[in-house]
Amino acid sequence: MQLSRNVTVLALAGTFLLGGCASRAPVPTFYDFGPAAPQAAAAQAAAPGVPVLVMADATGPSWLDSQRMYYRLLYADAQQSRPYAYNRWNTPPLQLLSQRLKTRLAQSGVKVLSTTDAAAGMPLLRIDVDDFSQNFDTQTRSSGHVSLRISLFRGHRLIDQKTFSRSSPANSADAQGGAQALAAASDAIAADLLSWLGTLTIAKE
Repeated sequence: MQLSRNVTVLALAGTFLLGGCASRAPVPTFYDFGPAAPQAAAAQAAAPGVPVLVMADATGPSWLDSQRMYYRLLYADAQQSRPYAYNRWNTPPLQLLSQRLKTRLAQSGVKVLSTTDAAAGMPLLRIDVDDFSQNFDTQTRSSGHVSLRISLFRGHRLIDQKTFSRSSPANSADAQGGAQALAAASDAIAADLLSWLGTLTIAKE
């Protein structure tokens, strides 16, 4: 009987210890781009040639369709992409980029429609993302890098295509700094996109 009680006490103690260890496990921290700040008046009138368009959601490599945050140590092994252990995006980067670009287009005065709401023959913007990562030049200095290819179609006809790449320095050598830098690089690409659209003229059908 005494042995049985001792076994029970030891089992309960083990359970409490395991529970305590589990409760001390690091809690993931989630990031996004934060609110989109209002644009300057010049940027709001940057795309008069394309007053309304359809924007498909961005596509890209499968690793950008998850919530994991990636970085590269350029000074050690630039070919290896590494995930942060306890930091995540609250939404996959492909969705974050899509939403931020749609927001910036709308702020500039462009009417942005989804693929399900569009009428036939409307200009269609497609975005293919090549890179979206935090790059460390040294152990203490990093930047957020975004590279993507944007194509504008009318029906099945390609009107124009352009590749955009932007880098922005991180304020800190960690996931928080990477999130801030990638948001800034994405906003810079949005400004480039608006300037490019401003150079295009699409004839009415």
